[in-house]
Amino acid sequence: MVDYYQILGVKRHASASEVKTAYRRLARQRHPDVNGGTDQSAREFALIALAYRTLSDPQERAYYDAQRERIMSSGASVLHSDNPHARRMRRVAAQARWDRAVDRWIEAERTETFARTQAVFTTVSLFLSTFFVAMLKPRLWQSFDYVGRAVLITLFLIGLWHLAIRLRASFERYTYQPKAIQDSIINGPKEEPAKPFTRFTASAFLVVGYATSLAAGLFVGSHVHYILLFNEIPYLFGRNIRLDLLFYPPIAVLIVDTMHTVASKID
Repeated sequence: MVDYYQILGVKRHASASEVKTAYRRLARQRHPDVNGGTDQSAREFALIALAYRTLSDPQERAYYDAQRERIMSSGASVLHSDNPHARRMRRVAAQARWDRAVDRWIEAERTETFARTQAVFTTVSLFLSTFFVAMLKPRLWQSFDYVGRAVLITLFLIGLWHLAIRLRASFERYTYQPKAIQDSIINGPKEEPAKPFTRFTASAFLVVGYATSLAAGLFVGSHVHYILLFNEIPYLFGRNIRLDLLFYPPIAVLIVDTMHTVASKID
């Protein structure tokens, strides 16, 4: 049986904070990104991650300790036998556990990378599209007939729904709601949150980023209309702020995210 305590370099009765500290130290030293990204480094780090995930969960740790004690107290166990078949079984079982751990770690990393990329793409697309729409003030609504306007409204509604879904998923994955002071006093000190941002911080970043992009676009647009020769193409770009400008950022986010998803599926 793999000794998770030995892998993390902690004692049998190590506290949760000691387990976390040991894992973070090993993660900095043994992560595949700092060890050439080889299969061997990935397997070693996957085993470290599996050890931490088991020992950091009270129920998983209790079950692991019970199994460990049962096996260690069984002198006749095949795991302690010197029989060649027993040794081969131990190697096969250990290799299978390592392979499963590596597969789970790689899949978790792939899922996390894709989710993080989606959050970044959605946010950046919203800010950039807001900036360029505020700067250029496209006149697509005025250029379209009734069919074109119906298509534009449909895309806007789909884009708005898509944007809300993506932002909600990002908030659920990366933000948390801090406990009130009363809860901290009653329930004791707060544990370190697993998610990096509070709801307020993420919301403030989104609002401030959107407002900044809008203000920057309006400011730049008011100073470069001569350079862009707006007078030469008045049917494409305008100078006035109009209500239909709200349609374009969600549509741009929808298009960019769709292209990113398709490219990711192809890869």
